[in-house]
Amino acid sequence: MSKCRLLTLIVLVIPIASYAWSEDRILPSHASRLSQPTSGINAISLNAQTIDLTLSDAISLGLRDNRSIRSVYLDRISQKFDLRVAQDRFTPKLVLSASYLSDRNQDDRYRQGNISPSTTLLTPYGTRFSLGWTGSQTIAKNAGFSGNDGANITVIQPLLRGAGKDITTAPVRLAQLNEQINHLSLKLTVMQTVTKIIMSYRELLQAQEQVKIAQESLERSRQLADVNRAMISAGRMAEFEIVQTQADTASQELALEDARNQQDTARLRLLQLLALNLDTPIFASEPLQIRRIDINARQALIEAENSQPEWLAQLIAGKQAGINLAIANNNRLWDISLVGGANQIRARSEQNISSRTWDNYVGVQVEIPVGDMSAHQEEVQAQVNVRKQAVQLQDARQQLELDVTNAVRDIGTRWRQYEIAMRISDLSRRKLEIEREKLTAGRSSNFQVLSFENDLRNADNARLNALINYLNAQAQLDQILGTTLQSWDISLND
Repeated sequence: MSKCRLLTLIVLVIPIASYAWSEDRILPSHASRLSQPTSGINAISLNAQTIDLTLSDAISLGLRDNRSIRSVYLDRISQKFDLRVAQDRFTPKLVLSASYLSDRNQDDRYRQGNISPSTTLLTPYGTRFSLGWTGSQTIAKNAGFSGNDGANITVIQPLLRGAGKDITTAPVRLAQLNEQINHLSLKLTVMQTVTKIIMSYRELLQAQEQVKIAQESLERSRQLADVNRAMISAGRMAEFEIVQTQADTASQELALEDARNQQDTARLRLLQLLALNLDTPIFASEPLQIRRIDINARQALIEAENSQPEWLAQLIAGKQAGINLAIANNNRLWDISLVGGANQIRARSEQNISSRTWDNYVGVQVEIPVGDMSAHQEEVQAQVNVRKQAVQLQDARQQLELDVTNAVRDIGTRWRQYEIAMRISDLSRRKLEIEREKLTAGRSSNFQVLSFENDLRNADNARLNALINYLNAQAQLDQILGTTLQSWDISLND
C-alpha cells in the first residue's frame, strides 16, 4: 500500500506547485519610454502648488498609469498562457489515478488499493502513443491477499484524417498567429491612448493660450476705456460713446470666464487619461513651437504597410482563414489508422500462485461517417470565410491608402493654413495699432477701433487653432502610419 500513499502525496503536491507557479507570475508588464527626458516624471513634485507638465511627462505618466493600457497588459497574461498551452500540444501528458477502498459484504471484509498511471504523446505527424500501468492489491479477512498488475502500450498512426505535419501542427500555428494579432492589438491600444493623451494635452495647452488671448483682449479693452475717458475729459469725444467700450469690456470679461471654464474642462480630461487625482493642479508647460515636415505619400504608404497594426492584423487573419480551411477539408476525410499495441497482466495470490498473460496486436481501424453533414458545413463555412477575408483585405488595403493619402494631404493643408493665419494675426495687430493712433488723433471712431479689436481676437484664435490643428495632424499621421511608438521612443516591453 506504500505505492498508494506515495501517489496520494504526488497528487496533493502537484496542484500546490502549479498554483504557486501561477501566483508568482501573474505580474503584468507595462510600456515605457526608452529615454526619459531630463524633466521626466521623477522630477514632478505632486506637492507643488501647480505642477508644470510637459508633453513628454504626460506620455510617460500615461504609459505607467492609464487604465486602458493597464487593462490590455493584464489581458496579455492570459493570452500568453493560451499560447503556452497550445505549444504544449506535443509534450507527454501524464495522468495519475489511485483509489483506496474498505468494504464488507455477507462473506468477507476487505481493503483494496489501486494505482494506474498513464501517459500519452502526440507527435507532429499525428502519431499517438499511450502507455499505461495498472496495479491492484486486495487484502481480505478470509480470502487473504491477492494482487495483479500489468502494462499496456498502444500506437495509432492516422493515414487520412488527422495525418500529416501540416494538419497536426495547425492548432499551434493558429495560436502563434493569434498571439501576433494580440501583440498588434496591444500596440494599437498603446498608440491610440498615446495619441489621445497628446491631443488632450494640446487641448489644455490651447485652452491656456485662449485664456491669455482673452486676458490680453480684456486689458486692451480697459486701456481703450481709459483713452475714452481722457478724450471725454478733454472734450474730444461725446460721453455716450464710451458705452460701446464698456459693453465690449463686459463682453471680454464674459469671454475670459468661458475660457477659464474650458481650461478646467481640458485639465480634468487630461487628468482622467493619466489616471491622476482630479484635484491635481497641472499646467501644460510645453512651448508652442512647430516646424514644417514634408511627407512623401508613396513612402508614407510603404511605412504604413510595414507598421500599421490594423493592416498587419488583417493580413494575419487571412492566413488563419487558410489554415482553418485546410483543417475543415481534412475533417471530411475518412478516419483510417494503423493500430498496434501490446499488454501484459500478472496476477498473484497469498498461496504464491501467480500467472502471467500477454498479447500484442496490429491492424487497421476505419471510421466512415455516413449522413453527417456537420463536417461539410464546417468546410463550407471555412471556404466562405476565406473568400470574405480576401474581400476584407482588399477593402482594408484601399482604406489604408485612403487614410494615408488624406493624412499626408491634411498635414500640408494645416501648415498652409497656419502660415495664412500668422499673416492675418500680424496684419490685424498692426491694423488695430494704426486705428488706435488715428483715434487718439481724432481721425477715427470708437466703433471702428472696437471692430478692429474684434478682428484681432478672431485672428489670434484662428492662429492658435491652426497651430494646434497642425500639431494634431502630425499625431494623427503617426497613428495612421503606425509609427507613434517610434516617434516617442516607446517600448512595449511585451
